[in-house]
Amino acid sequence: MQAMVQISRLNKSFGAHHVLQDINLDIEAEKVTCVIGPSGSGKSTMLRCINRLETPNSGTITVDGELIGYEREGANLRELSTRRIAQQRARMGMVFQRFNLFPHLTVLQNVIEAPIQVRKMAKAQAEADAMRLLGQVGLTQKASAYPSELSGGQMQRVAIARALAMKPQLILFDEPTSALDPELVGEVLEVMRELATTGITMVVVTHEISFARDIGDRLVFMADGQIVETGEPKEMLANPIQARTKEFLSRIK
Repeated sequence: MQAMVQISRLNKSFGAHHVLQDINLDIEAEKVTCVIGPSGSGKSTMLRCINRLETPNSGTITVDGELIGYEREGANLRELSTRRIAQQRARMGMVFQRFNLFPHLTVLQNVIEAPIQVRKMAKAQAEADAMRLLGQVGLTQKASAYPSELSGGQMQRVAIARALAMKPQLILFDEPTSALDPELVGEVLEVMRELATTGITMVVVTHEISFARDIGDRLVFMADGQIVETGEPKEMLANPIQARTKEFLSRIK
């Protein structure tokens, strides 16, 4: 299977803190790649570099064969304009920990905003697509509600619908259940399980080990800014090879 995302020698620092250290990773198209690891290991920063919410210090990322954030000029790389980077980012959906919905817009308005503003989609088409997606996440009846009237699980499901409204090539999930009360986690994971059956490429940073085991096609374990181990989820969770992976898994089981 062809790689949807190719990360090569990716480095990112914040001041003296070297958050990502020579990351190399291929993410297969139409697969679910789950990323686990302790807090501060660089998982979320790697996601944010993929869609250029963070600018790497060095290294390259390609999505579906297109270099992200740069264009080649001979042997050199030239940074793209903000507008061009925004166009690239529009091909990737992102679901954040804290939902990031617009509080002054209804659920329907939140979902149609980007397709209309970024993709210049006709409002009627955007609304039809949005209602279909809200049905997919079980929230058709909440189309006219505001975010303040929703539970955390409902807000996260709206965020998933909003990401899908842009018809992305891949969707990035940054710990999508970590801000939810425990009883609301299941409803979001169920939507993600359904989404995984559609063939969209998914990269999921998660603490939900059961989701990674049952739904993931590949598991990536990160620690201290590096990829320590990758493998098939069930096998890797049952029989990790690296000592650091064993240590982490022993603490969360």
